[in-house]
Amino acid sequence: MQIETLKVFCDLVESRSFSRAAVRNFITQSAVSQQVKSMEARFETQLLHRDGKSVTPTPAGRIFYERSREILDSFDRMQLEIKSVGQDMAGSVRVAAIYSVGLHEMSIVVKNFLRIYPKVNLHVEYSQRDRVYEDCLNGAIDLGIVPWPEPRKGLRIISLPPDKLVLACAPDHPFAKRHHIDIHKIHGQNFVAFAKGMSSRRALDQIFEDNGIQVNIVMEFDNLETIKRSVEIGAGISIVPLPSIQKEAQSGTLMQIHFTDQSFYRQLAIIVRSKQSLSAAARKFIELMQNPQKTS
Repeated sequence: MQIETLKVFCDLVESRSFSRAAVRNFITQSAVSQQVKSMEARFETQLLHRDGKSVTPTPAGRIFYERSREILDSFDRMQLEIKSVGQDMAGSVRVAAIYSVGLHEMSIVVKNFLRIYPKVNLHVEYSQRDRVYEDCLNGAIDLGIVPWPEPRKGLRIISLPPDKLVLACAPDHPFAKRHHIDIHKIHGQNFVAFAKGMSSRRALDQIFEDNGIQVNIVMEFDNLETIKRSVEIGAGISIVPLPSIQKEAQSGTLMQIHFTDQSFYRQLAIIVRSKQSLSAAARKFIELMQNPQKTS
């Protein structure tokens, strides 16, 4: 059995589509189907459930996928190590981050990484939180970057420096002239919140509960950018990570106000598969994420 066959099967499981697996491997759908039939005949068991256009692995198929992914990861690392002997850092790193982290925290890291390691193929995509977890678990990405990390089977968590949380308000809001504010002052204020069920919403709800604060939630959104736009038009105040508001604060479209007496932070982390051995390039990317100002 060739390494290319294992890759086809893994791509099929990860994409859940014969057509997408075919495109990834520059072969026809018929060729993908034939390879699956050959593998099932070899192991004398069904490896995939076929439901219309979607496919999912059987219990046996899940075992075959996980072991194949381990073999492919090991093969990729071997190639990278061989190519890197006596040469500059090379290879590839696949990273997925939630939108707010990708747009704000990662920009300097990506810029420095590409400058320091120009031969590394860095692929970065922005996605929803649940998709980042899913892609990390199924091996579609090497590193996932999320806020308020949750322990999940099959994943390990690598901590990153947290983001300080600040109050955001419109320039004409009564709070706008303040540089600092006691968090208890926001009690009863109109508040633009994250949607229920989101990790950021749960974290802020806990802060409010711990401090005996009740706010009047006037709007709920599933992304930080829409929250900021709503605060800009005066819909209410909000609490956001400091890096995400600095551009608006500099232009004067939003005001950032620090909290007195207490400091609050958004926890950030990188998630990777528990059994995954990280490539040298991936480790360097993590190092830069943990120290964003590092330039060499």
